Amino acid sequence: MKLKKSTFLIVPALAMGLFALTGCSALSSIMGGNSAPVRDAESGDIVEENENTDVFSIRVGDCLNTDETLSEETTSVPVVPCSEPHADEVYYSFLIDEPSFPGNDEVIRMADEGCLAEFESFIGTPWADSEIDYWPMYPTEGSWKNGDREVLCMVWDPTGDTVGTLKDSRR
Repeated sequence: MKLKKSTFLIVPALAMGLFALTGCSALSSIMGGNSAPVRDAESGDIVEENENTDVFSIRVGDCLNTDETLSEETTSVPVVPCSEPHADEVYYSFLIDEPSFPGNDEVIRMADEGCLAEFESFIGTPWADSEIDYWPMYPTEGSWKNGDREVLCMVWDPTGDTVGTLKDSRR
């Protein structure tokens, strides 16, 4: 999911596919398909690579290796310790506080607004001036029916993989 700022409007459409089959996510976990990442007991940091991490076990500070091969049926993503080369880092998470599904366009708007609001405090540079980009993972109408309200905001470096965090990189 490596998109340039010039393709910013495409991000929501592609990211939406990550949650398209969320009802299947829980079933897949039960059946052994997707799993939670192995985390350090004290820090909570991911300590082992996992190619099939359930998207609902991802949290702020996790590092992922997503790519353009993600499909609308994606229920899992590959994660790695942040000390290893990775494509994406979760920098912020928030819940959409609406009683019913507000529609795809409104969810996309809220996801972008929430992620952009926290970008500068994480990177240290406003998004419009930054070399770093972001993309949101957010609920779809199908996942909303299963209780999904979470938006995960990811940062990534268009020039290539990152080792460590992009926090305070000021780029």
